[in-house]
Amino acid sequence: MKKILIRADDLGYSRAVNYGIFDAVHNGIINNVGVMVNMPTTIQGLELVSNENIDFGMHTNISNGKPILPAEKVLSLVDKNGNFKRSKVYWDHYESGKDDFVNLEEVTAEIDAQYQQFIQLVGHKPDYFEGHAVMSKNYIKGLHIIAKRYRLPMLDFSLSPETPTPFKEKTYFKVFMRSIDKNYDPFSVLKEMSEDSEQDVIPMMVCHPGYLDQYILNTSSLTIPRTQEVDMAMNKKTREYIQNKKIKLVRYSECK
Repeated sequence: MKKILIRADDLGYSRAVNYGIFDAVHNGIINNVGVMVNMPTTIQGLELVSNENIDFGMHTNISNGKPILPAEKVLSLVDKNGNFKRSKVYWDHYESGKDDFVNLEEVTAEIDAQYQQFIQLVGHKPDYFEGHAVMSKNYIKGLHIIAKRYRLPMLDFSLSPETPTPFKEKTYFKVFMRSIDKNYDPFSVLKEMSEDSEQDVIPMMVCHPGYLDQYILNTSSLTIPRTQEVDMAMNKKTREYIQNKKIKLVRYSECK
């Protein structure tokens, strides 16, 4: 039986995203959901999926909304209004080759605070632990420090789909994240994953399902692909394909 893993990032990003993720889970095929714990609509999102049989990941966020810690304690991460610097700021700086502006002590403290918030909101350790939309060497170091501190199942960054991503001791994932591609078709990506022949590696589709509201339109460059992924997850054709191909939809907690 072919195993694939499909996850939804960004629970808590906005009300519209939360409702899209709910549909993709409750009426669809997704069974792994990453939580942004610092957003104003995080609790509403968690309430929507509280009765679903899914794995919850900590989708560590330092590029949207405000930090858990007071802004003056994480000055390298925030703008003049006390909001996290946007992901484009991190990526542009990283690609410029300049020294990392992210302070390791500050970012590690914020990640720790987000972890404590996750425990308070979800009630247990994350089934997987990873980061959202930011490239910074110190951010990645901070994630590893917190993962080691609390013995969390770290899902490391992978910038190349050709490089398997390690998880726990025996699992490797091949990442499929195509939502920014021109003419993106989530169902075609699902089919490609199911036909992937690489041995001992589980294809992992990173989705961002959601509906659109003004907050998303104001703050995210990822818009229409979110609605496409909700549709794919709920579509009868998708369910029939998974059943006919005898595909097992894996959860992170099932991996060793």
